[in-house]
Amino acid sequence: MTVHAAHLGRYYEDFVVGDVFQHPLGRTISEADNTWFTLLTMNTNQNHFNAHFAAKAPVGKIIVNSGLSVAIVLGLSVIDVSQNASMNLGWDEIRLTHPVFLGDTLYAESLVEAVRESASRPWAGIVTCRTRGLNQDGDEVMSWRRSVMVYKRDAPHDKGFFPVAKNGPMA
Repeated sequence: MTVHAAHLGRYYEDFVVGDVFQHPLGRTISEADNTWFTLLTMNTNQNHFNAHFAAKAPVGKIIVNSGLSVAIVLGLSVIDVSQNASMNLGWDEIRLTHPVFLGDTLYAESLVEAVRESASRPWAGIVTCRTRGLNQDGDEVMSWRRSVMVYKRDAPHDKGFFPVAKNGPMA
């Protein structure tokens, strides 16, 4: 019997400048998602939760809170870009290029723009990607550049976290 240790994502050595990752999941945004996020973050702009008010605005309907749409696209990119990161180092050039509406499905893809060894942490490297979010119609709705510190394959920090069962191994 082979036991496969818990593992997901990419390590520093897996990133090559010029590679594009089309992240595997999409996420449809519901009215409940948008309303909860808007209330949770205390965003009082009625274009996010008042259909009557939003109908009179130039777009003519509720617009998804941009904080939520950015968070979803970021989350969609984690599996390929930062699943094995120790920390985010920064976001630059965040652009919101097309409105996101209730019922839209968001997808994400990332282009590896730079990789380098960490000068201060020998167990990690710095990966910089340009990520963009697309809706179901292929419209680019947002983009940004993000740098993350990613573990190297032999880094000890993300290993050995799975608990040992008190009643022994599975049989």
